[in-house]
Amino acid sequence: MTGGRGTGWRGLLAGLALSIAVPAAALSPEPSHQVAARGTIEVVFSPWADGEAALLKAIDDARELILVQAYLFTSKPLARGLVAAHRRGVRVEVIVDAESNRQASSGVVPELLAAGIPVYADDQHNIAHNKVMIFDPASSRAAVATGSYNFTRSARVRNAENLLILRGNPPLARAYHANWRRHRAEARRIASLADLPGRKRK
Repeated sequence: MTGGRGTGWRGLLAGLALSIAVPAAALSPEPSHQVAARGTIEVVFSPWADGEAALLKAIDDARELILVQAYLFTSKPLARGLVAAHRRGVRVEVIVDAESNRQASSGVVPELLAAGIPVYADDQHNIAHNKVMIFDPASSRAAVATGSYNFTRSARVRNAENLLILRGNPPLARAYHANWRRHRAEARRIASLADLPGRKRK
């Protein structure tokens, strides 16, 4: 009997520990979004097709707003494209993963900041792994770029990646826009790489 009680208590304590360790969001996930299919989808598979060229065209086509979520951002051409859009009057804002964009030598954050583009560091998650660009979400020209494609040269010429650019679906763009704003609310605006949050302990 004693052994049985001990086993029972150990099971109960293990269950309590698990319930404490699991975040509430994991126990009660939000419902997924259902968005009707419409518009067109540009499909890019790198390294055979040029994802960077497809993104640069979408950047050039934007007229009002470009919002970015980047895990890795080292592509100088994409950074220059965003700076050019900013200079022609398009509002551009960027959220980057705080851990993966610390290197001034390879990253583009200093270039974006020098141009006056607002940059936010997301350190509220284990990694901010989104690779998203949102274009003119409030207009009929709304477009969303997403996929495995990081904004890097390696994604363009070395890696096996996929990229989708979904155009002509404003409800989809609005859903991505709302998610972008949610992440920006949790992120920290930075003025230089020195403002990045401290490294997380592994």
